[in-house]
Amino acid sequence: MMVYLTTWISLFALEALVVAGQHQPAEQIIIAPSESQKLGSDVSKVQHELKKAEIFPTVIDEFLPSFLLDAEWPSGERTELGNTVKVDDVQDEPTIAVRQSHSSSLSDEKRSGVTYTITITDPDAPSRDNPEWSEFCHFIATGVGVSSSETTALRLSSLKDIIPYKPPGPPPKTGKHRYVFLLFAPANGTTDPLHLTKPEDRKHWGTGKARHGVRDWAGENGLEPVAANFIYAQNEER
Repeated sequence: MMVYLTTWISLFALEALVVAGQHQPAEQIIIAPSESQKLGSDVSKVQHELKKAEIFPTVIDEFLPSFLLDAEWPSGERTELGNTVKVDDVQDEPTIAVRQSHSSSLSDEKRSGVTYTITITDPDAPSRDNPEWSEFCHFIATGVGVSSSETTALRLSSLKDIIPYKPPGPPPKTGKHRYVFLLFAPANGTTDPLHLTKPEDRKHWGTGKARHGVRDWAGENGLEPVAANFIYAQNEER
């Protein structure tokens, strides 16, 4: 599976990395930025929208983002902190864009060499009113942060799937589902390779407990959240 991950440090500078899945070697490609492209939102809005959508504290404990995260699908749909997308438009793997927030105090040293983990989880399976299958794991992948002597930009290399991307597929008549994107870093700041566990099942992230998922898995693997975004999607058969 081809996975794309792009990392931004400012609104005006862009470095991108297109990385093949674990069966093919990684390849770096620089993509020119669009001046009109708007990435992410400020930290206060991120926190506000996560609280409003009850992602804080239902899915993850409240945290101060060090990065701003966005995803864009080939269809042109994007994560915009709670926008509603059509299921048919998010079937292919998205591009994940990350840039350092203005509030972040992370140095280049701390950012480079660290293995970051991107996840997608659905806390509303099969529905928000009856989340007995939640959370449902849609994606886990890792990549190592690297820096360049010519730039302070952070890139991720050798992206590797732990759980391949599974596109949103909410059942009919279950209303809107939240699909939550979370970026994690090792809580102890280590640059050593991570040996993350693979959930035994997508349902409940293998915990066997309703309403459990990414928070449990991240805690067991010594990870802390550093960025988040989300979308809503629902089956058109209502």
